[in-house]
Amino acid sequence: MAATKTTKNKIINTKRSRNANNSCWFCENNIEPDYKEVEIIKSFLSPRGKILNRRISGTCAKHQRKLAKAIKIARLMALIR
Repeated sequence: MAATKTTKNKIINTKRSRNANNSCWFCENNIEPDYKEVEIIKSFLSPRGKILNRRISGTCAKHQRKLAKAIKIARLMALIR
């Protein structure tokens, strides 16, 4: 039973190391998420219009929070569906 726990931990660690290579697109380009930049915001939405999570989009926590607020404001103003 201990062997399965260690293998699970190894799998989790390898997944973390793969995702750790993702760097934040906003940090790389030195810009902040803004609701007026609709084309940039759309790239962080799923085809159904849902906000992609940090693991998939690769954004840092700071920019993920700002991105979520920008998407919600853009939805409210009917800039995106």
